[in-house]
Amino acid sequence: MAPKDTNRYHGRCKAIYIGGNLATAQELHPLLLHHFPFCAAVQLPSDPSPQDLAAALQSSVPSLCVLDVGELPDAANGLLPELLRLDPQLGILTVLPTNHPDLILPCLRLGAIDFLTIPFMADKVQAAAQKLIRLFPALDSASSSAKIYCVLPAKGACGATTIACNLAFQWQRLTSAPVLLADLDPFAGTVGFLLKVKSTFSFVDVLSRAADMDSDLWKAMIINRYGVDVLLAPELPLDVADELLDAGAILDYARCHYPVIVSDAGSAIAEWSLSQAHLSDEVLLISTNDVASLHAAQRVLEYLENNGIGRWKIKLILNRFDERFGVSRELVEDALGSQVFHVLPADDPAVQRSLMEGKPVAHSSRLGKSLASLILRLSGQEAVRKPSSFAGLMALFSRSSS
Repeated sequence: MAPKDTNRYHGRCKAIYIGGNLATAQELHPLLLHHFPFCAAVQLPSDPSPQDLAAALQSSVPSLCVLDVGELPDAANGLLPELLRLDPQLGILTVLPTNHPDLILPCLRLGAIDFLTIPFMADKVQAAAQKLIRLFPALDSASSSAKIYCVLPAKGACGATTIACNLAFQWQRLTSAPVLLADLDPFAGTVGFLLKVKSTFSFVDVLSRAADMDSDLWKAMIINRYGVDVLLAPELPLDVADELLDAGAILDYARCHYPVIVSDAGSAIAEWSLSQAHLSDEVLLISTNDVASLHAAQRVLEYLENNGIGRWKIKLILNRFDERFGVSRELVEDALGSQVFHVLPADDPAVQRSLMEGKPVAHSSRLGKSLASLILRLSGQEAVRKPSSFAGLMALFSRSSS
């Protein structure tokens, strides 16, 4: 399993903004949401009453406080001790116009955990967030044992969505564990079409309501299909799809409530999909064994590796594999420099029947049995095929040959 991300707190919390103007909170809050994806915001004036402070801090979730000190740190002399009296575990960040010691030291001596200066810098916010996370209570171990599988296609029409859907259903059938199938493809989003279901809500609604997400709201966002919870994509492609950058608000919440999450990410080469790959425990790269798909797979592998996704995390899966056609498994491994983790057979009758009925493929079919075998391999219950020793064909997809 991937190491825990110490830059994120996966539970609910609250950010209390005191002083300054609304623009300060509006600029800082999105940066904090990257590290606290379920962080609600409360805005208080620069001179809050004792009743306002007590009400803001009266909560069962951990809180952080952003105090805009301005040019006069003396103004915080009474407020900082009072905040810590009301909540000794409160993590306080002060916002200062400059990093001059005469402004910083009085705040730190009074109990502030760190300071930020305007304009806010992402690396400084990250360093402060790490200090706050260490103060917050440890989360339930369920979130650390959950597994997220990000399904990426090498190119269109590789069958990635079909695999994502059926992998989720097979996993639930084999383990009886709660499983989430998340259609996080902002362009195609075909899970609803494949399963013949619709929902009033989509993953976009989860993103917009992340700060106040709870179990009741989550239940309204998802639908249950054959025992699997399904979060759908919008029915129409998003006009702002290119502006989607971070899926953490969705996957971090899901990790706390499901032992298995299958994410259908859509196009592999995009910031939105890359964020899913970073947050996942395993990346399942789906390709067929035709030359065009394998050339695309090589590009995706290079893109992921160049963006910090190691080959150890990527499982290459060949779909609709038929030894009589296309490139052999040994040649694929040698050309891509990656082991083929699993091969799924071409099983058109099972897939077509599944599409017509909006149901998972039959578990007794060739594809159903192969998916069950894939699940055993992913869970470490079945040995993986050893890498091929066949060598010398890396030039098959070299750019010089194109």
